[in-house]
Formats: sequence, structure tokens, C-alpha cells
Amino acid sequence: MRLNQTSVTAIVVNYNTGYLLHEALDALALSAQGIALKTVIVDNASKDDSAALMRRDFAQHQLVFNANNVGFGRANNQAIPFFHGDYVLLLNTDAFVQPETLVDTLAYMQAHPRCGVLGVQLVGRDGAWQPSARYFPTPWNLFLQASGLARWFPGTRLVDDAQWHYDSPQLCDWVPGCYYLVRREVVDAVGLFDPRYFLYYEEVDHCFAVKKAGWDVVCYPHSRVVHIGGESAKSDGAITHSGRQLQGLQVESEQLYFRKNHGLPSLLAAVLLTLLADLLNAGKCLLGRRPKERAATYLAHARVHLSTLWRTRLGRQATR
Repeated sequence: MRLNQTSVTAIVVNYNTGYLLHEALDALALSAQGIALKTVIVDNASKDDSAALMRRDFAQHQLVFNANNVGFGRANNQAIPFFHGDYVLLLNTDAFVQPETLVDTLAYMQAHPRCGVLGVQLVGRDGAWQPSARYFPTPWNLFLQASGLARWFPGTRLVDDAQWHYDSPQLCDWVPGCYYLVRREVVDAVGLFDPRYFLYYEEVDHCFAVKKAGWDVVCYPHSRVVHIGGESAKSDGAITHSGRQLQGLQVESEQLYFRKNHGLPSLLAAVLLTLLADLLNAGKCLLGRRPKERAATYLAHARVHLSTLWRTRLGRQATR
């Protein structure tokens, strides 16, 4: 099938980022280059002027307005009835494609029929590279990463492994959801996002299902997408400096993921190892190896994990 016969449905979920919509959607339209592109914009009950802006400037697209913030995964799922064509592209409002991005990534998927999900090389506004090809999280690799002990276990694959070579397409476990190109057959076979994840881990869980069903997940590095990160999240509270995430929601999604895909023993191991990492880090602060005031941050993080374990009924149900 030639690319000019290919059709794509792009889903853009907006939450308090109306100021980014023109830049993101203009870049996407430029990148289409003759491809049949349908765009669905879902507004998640934004508190800014996004709804009015969408009605005024983007009436040519399929618009969905939620009365409440239903979460990232559920908002993307709302676009499923509007899917048209061979591929589905999930695009964040703070992700800006390059002119060749859509054509190049579609051409790769056309040439590699076992590629079910494809991501690209992500860079910041400053050009700094962001982790783009990732391994699945495990209780052990998360512990090593959080505790700072990873250097003593060089054989362990961390979630963001520094050994990825971005000079050629890479098979990986999962790719970030800010530019997330999915074959329509994959959506028909395994669905899109589990609605229990309000925010975070949606793409990790989805890629786990995709690979389990026998498809490949690929990071295509020959096209880059400028990604800011955390723009929607920061409108709802303080985000982590390293991951640009809302801590409570990240912890909940992590626990739901481990319980769903690896069972109760894996979830309990993840929580116990997280508590150990927090205690080790707090101890380093109190012993003077790190600023003492940071000890309270680690202890608070441990409490979040314990309280979330209770509120999710040991990872069986979401709280939102």
C-alpha cells in the first residue's frame, strides 16, 4: 500500500494546554504531506480557555468535550468510535513533530508488518535527548534505580538503559505515549488503554499486551519529536523534578500494573523494595551524604506507597 493511500486517525488529549494546541496541530498537519489524516481532539474538562479555543479554531476536527477529567487513558479510549483507517497516532499536546515524522514512521511500519507500536527519538526544547526506548519495569530494576545501587549490578536492565544505540531502529519493551503510532489491527486485537490507569503506565501496560500478542514494539530514531513533558500534569499539582510526574498517580498506576500483569507477589515485592530504597536514601541524608532536609521527602514517598496499597485494595482497583 502506498503512503498516499494510507489513512491515520490522530488522537490529541488536551488538559489545560490550549496554549500549545496550535503549535502541535499545525506541526502535525504539515507532517501529513498528502496522507489522509483525521484528528480527534478530546478536552478533559480543562480549566483554561481550551474549550472555547477548540470550538473557534479547530471546528474542522472531531471534538469531544468531557464534563470531568476522566484521565489520559480513558480520554484516548473515547476516540475509538471515531477511528478511521490503517493506523492510530496518539500525540501529546506538548509534543511537536518534525515535517518528515509522520511519513517516515508510517513508511517504516508499512515495511515491517510485525511492528505493532512505534515511537520516535524524543528531544527537549533545548535539544537534549530524552529516554525513548525503554525496558519494562520490575521490582528489582526500580529498586536499583531508586536506591542508587544500579552500578553494582551492571547486568540488570534498567527501565531507562543508557546503552541504547539510537543510530538505527531498536526493538524495545515500550515507548513513551507522547508520539505513539499503533497499527489498527493491534487496537482491534488487544484494545487501547486499560481505563483503570488514570495517568501513567497506560503505554507500559499496552505495550506489554501488544508484545504478549506477538507484535513488535520499536523505537524509530531517524525522526525526532520535540517533547516538553509534564505540561498537563503541572496544572494539577507539584510534579517530580526527574520524571515530571504527579507522585500519587504515578505510584497508584505502578501498583495497578504490577498486580495486573505479574500478580500479588510481584506487587508486594515492588512495595517492599521501594520502602527499602526510601529508607536507604533517608539514611544517607541523615548521615550527611545528602542534604538532611531531603530525608523527609523519602519518608513521605514511602508513606504514599503504603497508603496507596491500602486504597487500591492491594492493587486490584483504581481510586479514580
